[in-house]
Amino acid sequence: MNLPFELQIALRYLLAKRKQAFISVISLISTIGVAVGVMALVIALALMTGLQGELRDRILGSTAHIFVWNTDGITDYHAEVKKLKGVPGVTGAAPAVMGKALISGPHGDAFITVKGVDPSLEQTVSDLPHAMLSGGVSALEKPPDDQAPGILVGKDLADQLGVNVGDSVTLMTPQGNLTPMGMMPRTRRLRVGGIFRLGLYEYDSNYGYVTLDVAERLFDEPVPQFMQLRVNDIYNAPAIAASIPKLLGSKYLTQDWTEMNASLFSALWLEKMAISITIGLIVIVAALNIIASLILLVMEKSRDIAILKTMGTSARSVMAIFMVEGLLIGLVGTAIGAAGGWLVSWVLDTYKVIHVPLDVYQVSYVPFTVLPLDFAIVIICAIAICFLATVYPSRQAARLDPAQALRYE
Repeated sequence: MNLPFELQIALRYLLAKRKQAFISVISLISTIGVAVGVMALVIALALMTGLQGELRDRILGSTAHIFVWNTDGITDYHAEVKKLKGVPGVTGAAPAVMGKALISGPHGDAFITVKGVDPSLEQTVSDLPHAMLSGGVSALEKPPDDQAPGILVGKDLADQLGVNVGDSVTLMTPQGNLTPMGMMPRTRRLRVGGIFRLGLYEYDSNYGYVTLDVAERLFDEPVPQFMQLRVNDIYNAPAIAASIPKLLGSKYLTQDWTEMNASLFSALWLEKMAISITIGLIVIVAALNIIASLILLVMEKSRDIAILKTMGTSARSVMAIFMVEGLLIGLVGTAIGAAGGWLVSWVLDTYKVIHVPLDVYQVSYVPFTVLPLDFAIVIICAIAICFLATVYPSRQAARLDPAQALRYE
């Protein structure tokens, strides 16, 4: 198969080894620069996308997608569950009571958030049953008369307190009892019925789950404070939350997971954009190298260009020769960089190479996720930048006057 005339000349100039060794080295450096820039950009986007996705999945596995409050109070939560599950898109509903308490164990104390749940319904709105390392959610059910009520604690909290399943802990809440000595904090003896790991440090170190009845007595809450919902499409949660007051009345107030974590995901998005722009400058620097190498090539090949023009080659064909040459550098560099970035991201994610402090980043290692859209955008932008870098040198080559170029030959 015969290659186009412009491509043949471009390849010959690009691969020449004798007189243009210096220009070939600059072209090689330009190719390496494009490859490094594209690889760094793919890895950076994979890092931020993976971290954002991992945090989102862990947050949504630990908590509900939508929270609903009834301004009239929730007197019959079973009726509320039935009503809310009738909303299109809602797959699960469960009541909850929350409050703060001081928990004491054999080896230490900790301030925690106590969450009162219905064990049979909680599994429809969170991943708690699947996150149990020992014991189970069923341990929260009504205990025998000779045993204290159960509590589920996170793995990090259990390690801090030095407790295992079956051990006793003491819970102290701000709500007090009036005694002859004045108002005294309310204390309750509980039994550790299970230890869970939801994968989010905030929950594994600061949360304890009890039954609704126990929580209502601890915090003087006669009825559940709010309802939790899980939906079939997490990205449709805002629309479903907005539809609840329209369908069930204005007494229902809602808040979805995107509102509750807006600041976190906004910060992650801004960081992703900042990193992309910063590392994207590497590709632009590589494009400047392409401009330099093409300008030098045009100067070196001025006699050849003049001969081509005198033989009838159009200015458009001359321009195409140098555009194709610069584009080849960009295509090769982009292909190598994209493949290298994808491979490095896969290795780093598969083998969990980079570990980070769990209490700071909420995850134990840095995940890498290469989205097809991000991957395609990086490739298209890199090729576009490299193509734009060829315009000026190519136009200069096309404008070369053969008479001037051959005057001193």
